Amino acid sequence: MAVFDCDGTLVDGQADVCWAMERAFIRAGLLPPEPALVRRMVGLSLTVAVRELAPGLDEGKAREVTEFYKSSFRARREEGLLDEPLFDGIAELLARLHEAGWSLAVATGKSDRGLAACLAVHGIADLFVSLQTADRHPSKPHPAMLEAALFEAGAQPEEAVMIGDTSFDMQMAAAARVPAIGVAWGYHDASELLATGARGVAGTAAELAELLAELLERPS
Repeated sequence: MAVFDCDGTLVDGQADVCWAMERAFIRAGLLPPEPALVRRMVGLSLTVAVRELAPGLDEGKAREVTEFYKSSFRARREEGLLDEPLFDGIAELLARLHEAGWSLAVATGKSDRGLAACLAVHGIADLFVSLQTADRHPSKPHPAMLEAALFEAGAQPEEAVMIGDTSFDMQMAAAARVPAIGVAWGYHDASELLATGARGVAGTAAELAELLAELLERPS
């Protein structure tokens, strides 16, 4: 079983995330965070990300920023301006894994609505047996969403692999006792991924396929 993160692993949504976060802070009368800091928070649940970006905010103001982010992002999607392209080779990799009999799942900080829309645009929703989001689970690196994906697929931790681009993904996998592979095209450096438990870091979708095959041949 292969469980994928979404933003930074399957799709590149950083431009829209940074735009929506900047707009949310400005609408709340606050100085927006630097885009580089926002990118580092991708993967966390929205409420947690806002708290990390502005730890001094009171609860009411943090909630206001969160709601402004949601409404800005939703409006961008409804206006057809959202751009979340699949990374090179991902569509082909998912198709090959599915055809080879892998159970595929997603564990993401996105909302249910956001994930469903993203997968539908790319025509890949039917490839996944389980979709786990921040709407129903604590934020990464808590293992709840990964554990739910395993349960829905009927898989044991040692029969699965978590694939992600952030240390949050690697830490979540470790907490769920699931092997993890990092990808270098996302939002955290390869060194961080290795330091937080990645068995390897792929630089391309082809390399990811090779790492998955190696991990399957040598389980631990």
